[in-house]
Amino acid sequence: MTFTPSYQHGHESDEPVWWFAFSGPKLLVEVSQGGVRIPFAKDLLSLNVTPIRTQFLGFLDGRSCYSAECGPDVVPAEAAAFRGLRGLFPDLGDELFALAGRALQIVNWDRTHRFCGQCAAPTADKEDERAKICPRCGLVTYPRMSPAIIVAVRKEKQILLARASRFPDGLYSVLAGFVEPGETLEQCLRREVREETGIDVQNIEYFGSQAWPFPNSLMIAFTADYAGGEITIDKKEIVDAGWFSANNLPSIPDKLSVARRLIDSFAGKP
Repeated sequence: MTFTPSYQHGHESDEPVWWFAFSGPKLLVEVSQGGVRIPFAKDLLSLNVTPIRTQFLGFLDGRSCYSAECGPDVVPAEAAAFRGLRGLFPDLGDELFALAGRALQIVNWDRTHRFCGQCAAPTADKEDERAKICPRCGLVTYPRMSPAIIVAVRKEKQILLARASRFPDGLYSVLAGFVEPGETLEQCLRREVREETGIDVQNIEYFGSQAWPFPNSLMIAFTADYAGGEITIDKKEIVDAGWFSANNLPSIPDKLSVARRLIDSFAGKP
């Protein structure tokens, strides 16, 4: 499937379109014995859903796509349900999951930028790009994107994994953290690894990236080699950390995340 982003509407009211509708962080899907699917219809009334706001996303295989914000008390028709986005990854696959993530970020941005952050006047959609503009003071705001690094630190034949305080029991992952104002990605990486584990790194190399809609991050992934230090944690943000070999890994993140791709790459798995 091919997605083409656009801010310009492109369908007539009698044509079916793709709907990525959310109630809070949960995505509306049609449910059948064959699994779940994204609604494809002229509107959402057939599923007993009336959106509060809608946003045009672009075109999926030539068909228009919309995101939609629904109220917290919406009860869809029996053939549909609101499901947590993370849990839908096996059903949606990479492309639709990424598009649903884009939709969730646009929904959140549209909801939280209805008023100007400078003068508090109601904002309007900018006609020539994906942005909000304040008719009173002219302030333009774009969808928020928070860059974050994520890194697999290697020491000979081991990888550094840690368990954050927010993780389920037993789950470990590679280290990650948000970029602060004025930092380069490399500076952020070194700071985060040192702050969270006391380890210094070297030989930083770019690995890949992933848009991560929980809530609005861009994960930039790296590998790095151990350069010195002993593991020291604060037991607040990080409650445990250690070096693990490829044949002795703990519970690790699901395959939907770039964190898992980093770990699988270290372990030599496809």
